[in-house]
This record gives sequence, C-alpha cells and structure tokens, in this order.
Amino acid sequence: MSFLTKISQLFSKNSSNQRLGIAFQHQGVSLCSIPQQKSDNTADGSTAITVIFEHEKANSANFPKAIQTLHNKCELEGAACLILNEAQSQVVQIDKPSLPDAEMNSALKWQIKDLVSISPNNMVLDYYDAPLLAGGKEKINVVCASLDELKKLVEATEQGAVKVSAITTQEFAFANLLAPQNDANLLVCQQPNEEIVLLIVKQKKIFFQRRLRGFAQIGSKSAEELSFSIIDDISLEIQRSTDYFERQLKQAPIKAIKVLLPIDLEDVFIEKLAENSAVPVSLLELPRPYHQHREYAAAIGASLDNVPYHTEAEVLAGAHYGN
Repeated sequence: MSFLTKISQLFSKNSSNQRLGIAFQHQGVSLCSIPQQKSDNTADGSTAITVIFEHEKANSANFPKAIQTLHNKCELEGAACLILNEAQSQVVQIDKPSLPDAEMNSALKWQIKDLVSISPNNMVLDYYDAPLLAGGKEKINVVCASLDELKKLVEATEQGAVKVSAITTQEFAFANLLAPQNDANLLVCQQPNEEIVLLIVKQKKIFFQRRLRGFAQIGSKSAEELSFSIIDDISLEIQRSTDYFERQLKQAPIKAIKVLLPIDLEDVFIEKLAENSAVPVSLLELPRPYHQHREYAAAIGASLDNVPYHTEAEVLAGAHYGN
C-alpha cells in the first residue's frame, strides 16, 4: 500500500475504543493510550479499559525505532494522533490568498517556500485562520512538516490494530486540555526538557502562540532561582503577549493564567507568578484519572475526544496530504 493511499484512509473508522497520543520530544517519544469517553462494553457486560503511559528515550533519528519498541512492549490498538515537536514543524503567518479551498494547499506550498526550510516537493501543510487585526488583511497561519519524515513515523506507527487518525502540534494538544469558555485564558505549558509554550485560548481557538527560549531546564532550578529572576523574565513575556492580544488584536483582557509545568516546584512557580500577575494564576488541571501524568500532557490532550483541529482546523490532517 502506498503512503498516499494510507493517507486517504486516515479518517477511516477504527473499531477499537482506545485513543493513542504519541508525542515526539527532543529526548524521546511519549505514549499514552486511554479509552474513549464512550467506550464499548465487552461480551460479559463489563467495560474494557486499557490505560498505558510509556516513554522511550530517543533522538529524532531514532523516533521510528522508539515507536517499534513501544509496539513490542505494549499491545497497542486504536486511533493514534501524532504530536510533532517544534523541530518537526514550522509555522508562518501570511495574507490569506483569494483562492478556492480546493486550490489553497497547492498554492500555499509555493507561497511559503522562501519562509521555511522544507522544499515544496517534500512539504505537507495545513492552515488555520489567524485573528483579524482591526482594519487589517485577513491572515492565516500555515503549519508545515516534512513528508519524508512523516512517512517514516506513520509507517512505524501503523502496525497491527493501530491506525493514525490525525497529526498535530503541541500547541493544539495543550489547547485541547482547556474546557471551552468565552473568556480568554493564557496557558503556560511545557513538557519535560522542552521550551515553555505560551498560548492564549478562547473557545478552543488559539489566538496567540509563542515559545519562550532558554527555559527548557526549568525543572532543575531551585525555589530561590525561580524567585530571583526566572519568574520575572517569564512574567515580562506574559505581559508582552497579553499586550499584543489586547491592543493589537483588540480583544478583551485575559481572565486567568493556567500553568502546566511537570516540575517538582510547580506550586512554587504558580505562587510566585501570581505575585506578579493582576489576574488569577492556577493549575491547568488534566482530566481525571490521568491528572497525575503531567509529563504526558501533550499526548493526553491529543487523545481526548474533542480535539480542536476537528472543529477549528485539521492541522496537518490527512485530507491535505495528497495536495
């Protein structure tokens, strides 16, 4: 079966009640397998529930091998969502072309070719609407990745009873952890040894996203180090982000800051950040009973039934691979 044939079947129905999130990180691959919210009953009337959390250390060149190891260790089945890290995908914002939807993706490859490091012939992309600036042109955020790399990851994943149902980015996975609400929330999110991500989310839509450089090792810092300068530096970046959201995008002020940092001093971070903030700062809760697995947050977010790219934008979704 060719790769493009596989892609055309990405959204085919899968009989398993399991949902898998496979998150690629700079130092490994994280897997979660959780049941759908509405699972089928077994023949004896009980509910078949399988919950798996596993992490395999690996660099980017060995991601397919790490996936194979996960297959060997765990009896995996279900619909899988792959979550790309920052190095695997690129995002650029451009003016929205006046083209029919059917022609959009083919044209975008050539329009962004000088803005990204992936050649048009090896590019998989999708896009979602950017917030409209007052009096400005309509813009879109284009997300692209390497077709060659995705082919290896999909082929390694699709074994036995596992089928890839979607491919997304950490930002969308994190946003899916926040319940829909009319007020804007700013999320401060991180996975182990990754850069911190700032997101402003309202009604599951991402209005702003930014990665903060230099904080990947925040988990190794002491309470004194957090209090001395790190919190102040992050608070400044948060203020800059909210200023842009409110002044440039003409949006109502954010109502809360939610934190998801899988570090030992997460409570200290929240306490100190609250001292620098005019809005409430609290923990971004994960759905129970998975709330203790904060280091798997991106994989969990992509495994939930109400993934945002199904309604907001099919980021790197199968419908656009063959374009």
